[in-house]
Amino acid sequence: MSEKQEITRLRDQLKQEIGRITPESFDRLALEVFRFQAGYNRVYADYLKYLRCNPENVTALHEVPFLPVSFFKSHKVVAGAEAMAVRVFESSGTTGTETSRHYVSDTDLYERLSVRIFERNYGPLSGFHILALLPSYLERNNSSLVYMVQHFMELSGSQFSGFYLDDFGALNRKLAAIRKAEDGRKILLIGVTFALLDWADYFEKSIPEGERLPDIIVMETGGMKGRRREMLRREVHDLLREKLAVATVHSEYGMTEMVSQAYAQKEGVFGFSDSLRILIRDITDPFSIRTDGQTGGINIIDLGNLGSCSFIETSDIGRSDSSSGTFEILGRLDNSDIRGCNLLYV
Repeated sequence: MSEKQEITRLRDQLKQEIGRITPESFDRLALEVFRFQAGYNRVYADYLKYLRCNPENVTALHEVPFLPVSFFKSHKVVAGAEAMAVRVFESSGTTGTETSRHYVSDTDLYERLSVRIFERNYGPLSGFHILALLPSYLERNNSSLVYMVQHFMELSGSQFSGFYLDDFGALNRKLAAIRKAEDGRKILLIGVTFALLDWADYFEKSIPEGERLPDIIVMETGGMKGRRREMLRREVHDLLREKLAVATVHSEYGMTEMVSQAYAQKEGVFGFSDSLRILIRDITDPFSIRTDGQTGGINIIDLGNLGSCSFIETSDIGRSDSSSGTFEILGRLDNSDIRGCNLLYV
């Protein structure tokens, strides 16, 4: 059996297990994914070798070295041959910054996990009209966020679902048409933060108080893109609640370097997903994992990243409560690049 055939066999086996993962099987499966990637991801293997880490000696998740997210900018992070990647997602970045590239070998796994995670949080996609305010992402054809939302729209089967750049009048008319239809579906409006704030200003001035949509799910994905001043997430949510007359604002946590997502339905508290776990590292010692509930750097275990690297050291700061399976994003480390899809601080 050739190396490519062996990689394919192991990856298919792990993919099947990830598809039926349970909380009880997560740790065991994550270690199997670690050994697979340590053996067949050359960038990760070289990193482990540099750290003098023998994968055979790693027996618990807190012992796993996490690859700094910056490697997705400087290297091709793939588990196996680069030719096995079927899609390349690229971060939006900001002017003058180098972008990340994520070589995804299995879009089917990406689609199934993202749908599973969303529906476990919000119910069947068939019960939604999905509207997206993602102007900076629609201007590119390699955005993982646009790819995911487009897939959600297709599964929703709604004639009203659609993307919007900056035609807020058209968006308002679409909302009015949905309201008139009265078909019992919920409305999800997902958008980059600066676009949601711009639309909220327009909406407040153009829609009478009695025609507001208090039952709409407004979900921000982060991102100011230099269009507005940086704001606390709490401040953003307060503004959106006031202008749109909604009870709460939801958040999505994801990035180009991830396949899995996490959602916060209120107060910026995100829940773990089936394929996603968060560990908190000591800011002064990136190889030390904190278990005391204190603030630290966020390490991501994303089993959906089977064809790249599932163990990522991010530049985000946060805290995690493993007992409740929740985490919060509190900010970013000093001197780190501002990621295009999440510029907010809590």
